[in-house]
Amino acid sequence: METNRQKKIGGVLQKDLVDILQGEVRKNGISNLVISVSKVNVTTDLSVASVHLSIFPQEKAAETLAAIKSNTPLIKHDLSQRVKLQLRKVPNLTFYLDDSLDYIEKIDNALKGQENPIENRELLARRKKI
Repeated sequence: METNRQKKIGGVLQKDLVDILQGEVRKNGISNLVISVSKVNVTTDLSVASVHLSIFPQEKAAETLAAIKSNTPLIKHDLSQRVKLQLRKVPNLTFYLDDSLDYIEKIDNALKGQENPIENRELLARRKKI
């Protein structure tokens, strides 16, 4: 269970990380790429922040995440300049892909009947419990 302090710091980090990442996308002139920060979880000692990213289109997600991970020190420096009046120490950042939208899409497709196991018997093997 997150404390109120963790939630507030996560919200501040989320807002500033969105500005940093989307600013870099605009500054480099990259078109057809959207990066959003869906959630930031901060540990109880405020030393590590887990940043969950949604990247569109999905085809560029792995490549973009690798680029973000390689530039983590620069992102942390930019973040520290933005939050220096609010935080004494900026937490270490770890980036993850947020796959919740894919999960939601699969549920929507199943509810719409696009994956009907009665018509397509191959889907049954996937749904069997092991």
